[in-house]
Amino acid sequence: MKKKTTGLLLCAPQGVLCAPQGVLCAPQRVRAACAVLLCALLCILLCACDPNGTQNPQGTPEQTEEPLSAKPVIYLYPQQEMEVTVTLDHDGELTCTWPKSDGSWTVTARPDGTLTDGEGREYSYLFWEGKTKTEYDLSRGFVVSGEETAEFLRQALSAMGLTAREYNEFIVYWLPKMQENPYNLIAFQQDAYTSHARLHIEPEPDSVLRVFMAYRPLEEPAEVERQQLEPFERTGFVVVEWGGAEVP
Repeated sequence: MKKKTTGLLLCAPQGVLCAPQGVLCAPQRVRAACAVLLCALLCILLCACDPNGTQNPQGTPEQTEEPLSAKPVIYLYPQQEMEVTVTLDHDGELTCTWPKSDGSWTVTARPDGTLTDGEGREYSYLFWEGKTKTEYDLSRGFVVSGEETAEFLRQALSAMGLTAREYNEFIVYWLPKMQENPYNLIAFQQDAYTSHARLHIEPEPDSVLRVFMAYRPLEEPAEVERQQLEPFERTGFVVVEWGGAEVP
């Protein structure tokens, strides 16, 4: 009885792959075998990596995502109806605006905050969102439990000068993202935000309030220096902005 063998043998001086019986294989089979090997290698590499590109079992360094400046909205309150141009100079990539723009809006603003564009469409505020490499300052702030976040925001935002309408719209947007966290480290930004998201407004407003919250979810409470919140006085043509970002 002849002994049966399995596998492929390398034969012939030219290095052509041959079948066990020494029959010369067609070049197409060589290419097919190479394709199978390449495919298998690609699968191994893909399986070793985290699909989000943040971590893998071999300990490759993490890729950190840029923080997203989420829903900064801009309210305009002139003393009389007037045309206003707002231009945003943002150190980063704008991902969404409304009304749709490249970061500059010209609208007719009324004392009650109603905005109208050139086609007669009305808006409550100007909206933008963008990615940034800004490093926010969390060295001072407040550590608040998730269940107490709503009341904390109401009191803090009111103390900083937001009206009930403004802070309620802030809370409605941010609370669903924060209330389920065991704790939140909350820090309201100053220059760390405004120096990287500059506003140019014509005509120039008399008073501007820009409230930007950076927060980090926490599993346990932490010690942090308490932040002092400054009150805001509304006089003349008033501009108010609020927004925020989750910091990893």
